[in-house]
Amino acid sequence: MLVSLFLGAVVGAILGLTGAGGGILAVPALVFGMGWPMQQATPVALVAVAGSAAVGALEAFRKRLVRYRAALFMAATGVPATAVGAHLARALPQRLLLVLFAAVMLFVAVRLLLTTLKHKAMAQAASSLCVAHIDPATGRFDWTWPTAIALAATGSLTGFMTGLLGVGGGFIIVPMMRKLTDVSMHGIVATSLMVIALVGSGGVLATTMHGAAFPLGVAVWFSIATAAGMIGGRVASHRLTAHHVQLGFAIILVCVACGLTVKAAFA
Repeated sequence: MLVSLFLGAVVGAILGLTGAGGGILAVPALVFGMGWPMQQATPVALVAVAGSAAVGALEAFRKRLVRYRAALFMAATGVPATAVGAHLARALPQRLLLVLFAAVMLFVAVRLLLTTLKHKAMAQAASSLCVAHIDPATGRFDWTWPTAIALAATGSLTGFMTGLLGVGGGFIIVPMMRKLTDVSMHGIVATSLMVIALVGSGGVLATTMHGAAFPLGVAVWFSIATAAGMIGGRVASHRLTAHHVQLGFAIILVCVACGLTVKAAFA
């Protein structure tokens, strides 16, 4: 119990400092801290990540930042894909899942490092791949076939990775929406939180339906500790620069990814 509380508080603190992307550490925390296989850690991690994302999405919704129609559409395509990912996760050996997760973490870390070290501005630049446009007259998406396909692909890939590895999917949604849409960065992050909350909830159901053990007591306490840690992380984030937070988070991801690779090699 104490171990799950400590792990939840640490994950929550990183979530508060970094945003939804910090949820990628929930599964490794349970794998290392509780000694669980990934298939068991996935639903517990998703409960905490989805709950945290839901809180952030509600705050953003009150500020009218969430593209809720797009989020619901992506969730509608993403939730069924979680079942596919969960089924595959049960079929794959533990070592391969650990290596896949480590590869995902290294990918996220490299993106963060490149962005941080090059001091890229957070403002969104025009993308040549943009196919989903906001109608200036209505302020909403112009729902064409390319728009629907772009959002459906984003939601499906997010759902598949959620079911397979138990990740929230922010590292997929944010870059894909930046490339494929002309939504502002604030709108992308807000919409991403809503998708993570919905797809993550679907991922919990999918993984448990495919036979994953779901210790309810640990999940509840882990989620409560994550929420408490997230509040503390948000308070601390005001005293730290975004540059140092991203750099530190990237270094943590690299270290954890190396740990997962070692664990896979000697498991």
